Amino acid sequence: MKETLITALKTSGAELLNYFGEPVKTKQKESQSSVVTAADLRSDAMIVKLLTDKYPKHNIVSEEGGFIDRNSTYTWVIDPLDGTSNFASAIPWFGVLIALFENSVPIMGGAYLPVTDDLYFAEREKGAVKNGIPFSIDKSLKLKDSLVAFAVDFTEDEAELERSLLIYKNLVRSARNTRATNCLIDFLNVSESKFGACINLNTKIWDIAALGLIITEAGGIMKETDGNNIIYNFNDNVTEKVFPVMVGTESIIDEIEKKVLKIK
Repeated sequence: MKETLITALKTSGAELLNYFGEPVKTKQKESQSSVVTAADLRSDAMIVKLLTDKYPKHNIVSEEGGFIDRNSTYTWVIDPLDGTSNFASAIPWFGVLIALFENSVPIMGGAYLPVTDDLYFAEREKGAVKNGIPFSIDKSLKLKDSLVAFAVDFTEDEAELERSLLIYKNLVRSARNTRATNCLIDFLNVSESKFGACINLNTKIWDIAALGLIITEAGGIMKETDGNNIIYNFNDNVTEKVFPVMVGTESIIDEIEKKVLKIK
């Protein structure tokens, strides 16, 4: 299954490069912040076919195809093009994400950045690697000395928007500075200690499943912004649930909870 996951990442990533840099038409989905392109759909179809041919009884959750429930204990979770808005604007901040769950627990996760040919992989209780080389988070980082990614999408909910702006205000006062690609790269930068933390208020399961495993296996943590642990449930709501998340070292997440989110 590890070999299949990595093959799917690299095959679909190579296909995305065939589209990248060319004029790309986008179609709006849930909001003006959520768009899809032909590249998303092509990558999704390739990954789903590869996984279905290899494991026809496994479940699949993909951003573009929804939930294919075959009553298996194994579920593949796919983001065929994370960072679509960047991709459509010819900005090289995008990649492919695939996670494998056993029941409700992620046991493998991979992220592939086609432009730089960088592949991140983690297996439960076996650590994280980048291009085959093990790596871990620097646990000595402090919030005031760190870059932190903060991302939020369009909303018509004024209360939600005000809360987002307050979080950003507190973050500006607490971190060295803010940066954001609003895609997998923010999370991977945390896993390699380039960023001290990342807060993203609008993720779905396919955005975070693989990245959460990579980060935790590298020695960090991922939590919801209310302080609770992430809980995955494969039910009818699996494609709709929004996860407002934060990732970093345990000590930086503690600082964020106190200084930025003020939930402690």
